[in-house]
Amino acid sequence: MATFSHHHLLLIFSLLTVTSAAPSFRPKALVLPVSKDPSTLQYTINLTQRTPPVSVPVTLHLGGPFLWVDCDRNYVSSTYRPARCNSAQCSLADSKSCGSCNSPPRPGCNKNTCGLSPENPFTNTATSGELATDVVRINSTDGANLGRVVTTPNFLFSCAPTFLLKGLAKGAQGVAGFGRTKISIPSQLTSAFNLPKKFAICLASSVSDEGVIFFGDGPYTLYPAPVVTAASLSYTPLLVNPSSTSDYYIGVTSIKIENTSVPINKALLLINKGKGGTKISTVHPYTIMESSIFNAVSSYFHKELKKEYMKYDGYNATIVKAVAPFKLCYDRSTLLITRPGVEVPTIKLVLQSEKVEWAINGWNSMVTVKDNVMCFAFVDGGKNTETSIILGGYQLEDNIVQFDLAKSRLAFHSFYLESRCSNFNFTIA
Repeated sequence: MATFSHHHLLLIFSLLTVTSAAPSFRPKALVLPVSKDPSTLQYTINLTQRTPPVSVPVTLHLGGPFLWVDCDRNYVSSTYRPARCNSAQCSLADSKSCGSCNSPPRPGCNKNTCGLSPENPFTNTATSGELATDVVRINSTDGANLGRVVTTPNFLFSCAPTFLLKGLAKGAQGVAGFGRTKISIPSQLTSAFNLPKKFAICLASSVSDEGVIFFGDGPYTLYPAPVVTAASLSYTPLLVNPSSTSDYYIGVTSIKIENTSVPINKALLLINKGKGGTKISTVHPYTIMESSIFNAVSSYFHKELKKEYMKYDGYNATIVKAVAPFKLCYDRSTLLITRPGVEVPTIKLVLQSEKVEWAINGWNSMVTVKDNVMCFAFVDGGKNTETSIILGGYQLEDNIVQFDLAKSRLAFHSFYLESRCSNFNFTIA
């Protein structure tokens, strides 16, 4: 499906804002397009914020605690309101600071306001920023098409200085935090419109297409696949890492290549004093594994691939010089490429839920890095890592991944052969 222009989306906002003011209208769910930046491989969304409305591109950070944007450059809004010290807003945001600013009052710098510490997760840089509210507008949806625009007038976010944008995708003006906090973007949107405390991401596998993010419950329609309902999803508990409470962890108990268990140190799969476990992240473009896990998985993957290719004439999976950040790469001409993707063994993450497995097929396990080179799309994270497995963006693509904040569980559905995440219909019903 053709990419839906953000300019078109802004036009829809301008056309529908008046009609969306009807007090009787209550959205069933909300929706945003999500893009992939070709240079940084970061995922970005456009929030419509401020008065008059401005499209604000921000980078998606699945575990980020809140929205922050650059207020130093061109932040103009008649509805901007700083959060005063000791207010309910400061308490909701769990703000620990109340400072004053010596500069003239402006967005990001007002006296007697509480602050938060916005962080750039790509450069691991943090600073101080003012907590404030402003208007946010977003399209409603029935799960299949765009609906009316709805408005939340007091959306909490943090201001940040321009230097914090370093390392973000081109044009990004901040970071969109989707983490497990009271003021993350999903928490605020679902609370504002009394929606189920859920959101779902469906990341497109091409930089020329747009995926989709839903706030609230399904069903989800991405043609031509059957409608994704609760019965279509597989479920597993979300775990909490006490050292990183806003991030999303799942319980991986073992890893299989096809149906053979890979021998790994299973103690690494547990969260122990803040370390270990498996985290889901959009900050990392590819899945990262602790060295011993990576070595075992990649070795078994190659062994199984060679065995599988014995039945195909002309395909022998020839290893070539590795291309960073990957360690296992192949001559593309020696791999069997089919319509769904490259024919390789399926990697299965066996989850804490009984008999639930997350299957990673060829289109999520192999990536083309040059015209004639394809690599195993997993990265060796080294020894003594804080997190044993970080499930990265590439492995999430063309999967519906739903985060149920109320029940603390994750649900997922792969569109393998059925559809693509770029197939949501971003037109008005």
